[in-house]
Amino acid sequence: MSRLSPVLDRLDQNLDQSLERLFGLLGIKSISTDPAFAADCRKGAEWLAAELKLIGFDASVRDTPGHPMVVAHHEGPAGAPHVLFYGHYDVQPVDPIELWETDPFAPSIKEVQPGRKVIAGRGSADDKGQLMTFVEACRAWRQVHGNLPCRVTILFEGEEESGSPSLKPFLEANAAELKADFALVCDTSMWNRETPSICVSLRGMVGEEVTVKAASRDLHSGLYGGPANPIRILTKILADIHDQDGRVIIPGFYDGVEETPSQVLKSWEGLGETAETFLGPVGLSIPAGEKGRSVLELTWARPTAEFNGIIGGYTGKGFKTVIAAEASAKVSFRLVHKQDPKKIRAAFQAFVRDRIPGDCSVEFHPHGGSPAIQLSYDSPFLAKAKDALSDEWEKQAVTTGGGGSIPVVGDFQTYLGMESLLVGFGLDDDRIHSPNEKYELTSFHKGQRSWARILDALTR
Repeated sequence: MSRLSPVLDRLDQNLDQSLERLFGLLGIKSISTDPAFAADCRKGAEWLAAELKLIGFDASVRDTPGHPMVVAHHEGPAGAPHVLFYGHYDVQPVDPIELWETDPFAPSIKEVQPGRKVIAGRGSADDKGQLMTFVEACRAWRQVHGNLPCRVTILFEGEEESGSPSLKPFLEANAAELKADFALVCDTSMWNRETPSICVSLRGMVGEEVTVKAASRDLHSGLYGGPANPIRILTKILADIHDQDGRVIIPGFYDGVEETPSQVLKSWEGLGETAETFLGPVGLSIPAGEKGRSVLELTWARPTAEFNGIIGGYTGKGFKTVIAAEASAKVSFRLVHKQDPKKIRAAFQAFVRDRIPGDCSVEFHPHGGSPAIQLSYDSPFLAKAKDALSDEWEKQAVTTGGGGSIPVVGDFQTYLGMESLLVGFGLDDDRIHSPNEKYELTSFHKGQRSWARILDALTR
């Protein structure tokens, strides 16, 4: 019998008890963005530290200017890899509460289809249910073998849902303690209910608000029709950003953008996603990005310029014949590969300034920026984890990209000098950040078994 088999058996035997523990954590109202729940956030951190101590971790609650971190260490066999596992115990607010079918902090098991059960409650998928899959895998290893197969450090954050203001200073101050061979992050999803996935890329982002100012006051459109109109100026500039093929024409925008390896594109083609299946659920059918590229390549591996809001003039009921004195737009850029956020921001500002009339002015207000994350496709850790996941689930594990950003992954690279392995067991319909959040019971159970297999595989 392998050393893994009894661990998997123990996880099966412990499922009911692991659900009870998860319910205890889900019942804590650790809403990080609302100061009224500060005590609940600390309670969540203390609950996790206590649980980790019970399974042999040297765990502590670490104060920050905001909500506390939980840091825990467990030694492993000499020469075994050292991994840092990351998750967050804070959750989103529950509003609008009237749309919840049950109390968001009174978790329960629901049967949504014959034979398909889910865990209902705020934080069940994002991220308490996810992080507890790893804790339970560690618990089973300890119960069966008295030790873990590798050295494990755990970092649980309490401010992920409120912008992580304390994370970077904490990583910088504690880099020597937290640095490992690589990080394990459980805050992502599976490809579908039967197919596990490992996310190997995340797009970065640059956010910028631009305001064009013209006359010193709003003007009557009859008396002043014809002079500079900031709405017309701004919308013309925004329209100029893309050419007819969907490419961004800002000079230098594609510096650092690489073509995705052909074998990766082929593997994505095998996932069967089409423009119709991707866009159909949101009422669309025609991709708006660069022509000649699949929807998965567009969302996972190509940069974009998007307009998130335009403000100017009279927008109330009825009609007002006015030429606005100023107009604003919120613009975001999703970055890939080696694009430099600072250079992208500077290039965009120069692009706009070059198109502003001499008697008008423009102001810029930055809204964050982070580089893209591209993990190694040929990493031995990736290969081992992919094989371990394939052994557990009905279908072979796939590698995917992420259209959005998980800033902590970039922070681990910047402050700890290490890459991350992004493995999660969420599903697209888990309703994270929305009323009636849920986490599949299968995701919770097989997620535990998956982490047990990954810990075993990483040490072979």
